[in-house]
Amino acid sequence: MAEPRGPLMSPGFWLHHAALEWRATVERNLRPLGLTLTQFNLLASAGWLGRQGELPTQQQVVDMAGADRMMGSRVVRVLEDRALLVRRPDLDDARILRIEVTAEGRDLASRAIRIVVDTDLQVFGPDSDALRDQLRSIAARRGGR
Repeated sequence: MAEPRGPLMSPGFWLHHAALEWRATVERNLRPLGLTLTQFNLLASAGWLGRQGELPTQQQVVDMAGADRMMGSRVVRVLEDRALLVRRPDLDDARILRIEVTAEGRDLASRAIRIVVDTDLQVFGPDSDALRDQLRSIAARRGGR
């Protein structure tokens, strides 16, 4: 068993604090677009998945965004109320909702993606590929993407 060395020696401690800083910076940078980070994640995920083939289900969008099912449903409803996306019943199963991003939603998502890409560069620097790959490997352990 590893010996405790204090929080300042824990990568998890620094990951948590780095994530807090990244989130606060993204939220601040997205504010002029009227989007929260959760709204951005859901809108961008819907757009990305929609370009991969058939319209994604609401659950697929929520899963890709890493959102809680109930929270994701509420936020998708907010995005729909803003006319950024439309929820449609699946043709084969009315219990399943499919998400289509509207033209206005695609435009807003495109602008927001540019902001988040620039924020990643601002926070993580130009040489963040190794960090991204390591974090992706860790996230994949939870059955992630």
